[in-house]
Amino acid sequence: MSEFSRPIAPKSPSTRTAGRGNFVDNYAWMKDKEAEATQSFVSAENEYCQAVMKPLESTRKELFDELKSRIQETDMSVPLRSHGYWYFARTREGQQYAVQCRIPIASDGDWNVPTINEEGEPGSLPGEEIVFDSNAESKGHDFFRIGGMSMSNDGRWLLYGVDITGNERYDLFIRDLKTGRDLPEKISQVSAGGLITPDGAWVFYVTVDDAWRPDSVWRHRVGSATSEDIRVWHEDDERFWVGVGLSFDERHIIIGTSSKTTSEVLMLPIDTPEGDFVPFIPRHEGIEYDVSFSCFEKAADDGSDIPIAVVCHNVTNPNFQINIIDMRSHKPPYQLNEGVCIAAGSKYGCEHGGSQATLPIDTPDSNPQNPKILQGARGLNIESLDIHEHFITLGYRSNSLTHLAVITKQQAIEDYRAQRPWDFKEIIPQPVGGDARGEALFSIGTAGNPSYEVPRLRYSFSSFTNPAELHELDPATGSDVLLKRAKVMGNFNPDDYAECQVWVEARDSARIPVSLLWKRGMAPALDAFGHRGMTDVLLTDIRTTETAEIGDTAETGDADARDAVPSAVPSSEPSSALSPMFITGYGAYEISSDPGFSVARLSMLDRGVLYALPHVRGGGEMGRAWYEQGRRLNKKHTFEDFIDATAALQRAGFADPDRTVANGGSAGGLLMGAIANMAPQLYAGIEADVPFVDALTSILDPSLPLTVTEWDEWGDPLHNPDVYQYMRSYSPYENVPTAEERVKRFGTAHFPQIFITTSMNDTRVLYVEPLKWAARLSEPEVGAKVCIKIEVEAGHGGTTGRYKQWEELCFETAWCLSIMGCAPGISM
Repeated sequence: MSEFSRPIAPKSPSTRTAGRGNFVDNYAWMKDKEAEATQSFVSAENEYCQAVMKPLESTRKELFDELKSRIQETDMSVPLRSHGYWYFARTREGQQYAVQCRIPIASDGDWNVPTINEEGEPGSLPGEEIVFDSNAESKGHDFFRIGGMSMSNDGRWLLYGVDITGNERYDLFIRDLKTGRDLPEKISQVSAGGLITPDGAWVFYVTVDDAWRPDSVWRHRVGSATSEDIRVWHEDDERFWVGVGLSFDERHIIIGTSSKTTSEVLMLPIDTPEGDFVPFIPRHEGIEYDVSFSCFEKAADDGSDIPIAVVCHNVTNPNFQINIIDMRSHKPPYQLNEGVCIAAGSKYGCEHGGSQATLPIDTPDSNPQNPKILQGARGLNIESLDIHEHFITLGYRSNSLTHLAVITKQQAIEDYRAQRPWDFKEIIPQPVGGDARGEALFSIGTAGNPSYEVPRLRYSFSSFTNPAELHELDPATGSDVLLKRAKVMGNFNPDDYAECQVWVEARDSARIPVSLLWKRGMAPALDAFGHRGMTDVLLTDIRTTETAEIGDTAETGDADARDAVPSAVPSSEPSSALSPMFITGYGAYEISSDPGFSVARLSMLDRGVLYALPHVRGGGEMGRAWYEQGRRLNKKHTFEDFIDATAALQRAGFADPDRTVANGGSAGGLLMGAIANMAPQLYAGIEADVPFVDALTSILDPSLPLTVTEWDEWGDPLHNPDVYQYMRSYSPYENVPTAEERVKRFGTAHFPQIFITTSMNDTRVLYVEPLKWAARLSEPEVGAKVCIKIEVEAGHGGTTGRYKQWEELCFETAWCLSIMGCAPGISM
């Protein structure tokens, strides 16, 4: 028995009456953040968490030392040219934050990256200036986060925003870099971002409404009182969020306003900042688009330039397409689907895919309008077309991974004039010291190309086993130069680790990609598996003991369901072949969980842990249809995909159910709460970070931040009874099964141990959701082992400062390793 006990929250029943049903909530009182009872319970939970974690103090220190020893603490970024300066960031050993620096360019034709001593002190080079030092600016604050920076073209005026509480509301300041002093005007508690015009004369910024929705754009004349600021745009529709920025060609101020399913762009010429914004394309419900501006130099019949607009939209294609509009034809507004189509995504499996809507998502795409490199792509989604003076890049997604292609500007103009598909070439990276693309799962994209005139393309990529690399490619000659590879200190060797992607057939026959990562020689079953990189391998025989719907009381027998899960490994296979598994997922908002390197992850891998990432529906890995099949009234697919992937890996003999820990944050925390209720027998532990576990209560309350705009993601349970009942059936807090119910449904009272993180100033997932969930899990009839760590000074992203963030990460990792049997045990 431990010397400490979990705090038990008092019950004070209140009835939620919103929507189409009533729910008795015993812990709604916790919503009063300032109440003594809430403060006392938060303190008690934090004390309990510290007591639980005390046996892991040495493990946490060991993890921190390992992480610190692998990171080059004194480092700098590759200089990036913007107007008259090369900008870069320096980090110094012992300092929490980076220091932003710059040096002047040598001449207008200076595009060769300057060599700068990465060990040097900030400001040590001839002409080097410190633009912003967050270490100095953050003094006296436990939390410090920058909410964007904007610079005038002459490099004198800097607009920056600061959040010192974690509530994602920023105070804007204007600094004169010539004197190092801020101007008297302060724009208080606004949304992140904002811009200062290239001439440094005006600031445009966004304010929020009572529900903290960014809804209004304001204009401020630099040097005037903020009381004189003018509101230039207001968004009435509560589903829409507003942002403001500068167009890539720096000729227009752009307002973007969008919901989850509809968007609109408004524009104002930069030389008339006091004018009126006009729509580029008027808003149409259900249509998303974005636009950038450029030109085709000397491409007109008379040898003049052709001004063009690049529109990425889903008017006729759910997975988006790129249209080029010749802006000589007429002034804005323009029309939907106007212009010439350059590239289009696939329609397979999409709700608005026409005749292709019923076909499998991964059907190979064939479209004669498309460039050759897109023919045969599966789950094809078009993401971007960036036009520079010398080259054009195409970003797209297929086969669950990102891709990047390039074409010279000259070739693109020739193809455009000839009305033929553009002859893009895919960039195939060759990682330094690691596997080539065919053997690696990796992410690739453009990086650091802010200037239209830049002669060479910068791109970055990384994989699970290869640290990030930044390259510079000359599309005309094919010359590809490595600018920087992230350093992993010590004896790191990427060849010591292996990665592959397999496929799992979910219960509705959908094929789910699952990425796997492990250390060679420490996962016998995976080493023997023999597959590496992208594969078509389908793990079969995934069916576990059927998991009943919440509320189903059918008995499944008395046997422990975890022991009943069959294994694909022959009986002669030693049990040590089963690895402890850390399995993580997200699955919402069409956000893709792409491959990437993590120094911190090495500590798990080196202890024999199998890292698994199911790319569940609700994300965007396989395009728009992948998202559609995991949202609204299809949301349960996200949970089922994750459960079926877990079961498949366990049945294949890769992972040990008794040492499987799941992890997810925010909407991924909702996933964690759901799988704990739906398939507790598959997990030894679950880490839920800032989890969205009281989803129905929040989505029923339009006064909360995010709620109204979130109706496009989850559905509207306040006005739609079908959505209410559907969310009621899965919202984790309302569906926690008691021990007795678990025995009836799963044949075992087992419930995974739960570790929760949250922040008192989180405005995206309010602290009250995970706090109430912890209280419910702790009730005697549930009997779950749970602890919750509550940050008092932090927001949705946790604490700030790299060393503090490392400490928090090691805290969480230590708990996971303990549950997986790779660290000392703890008592909860």
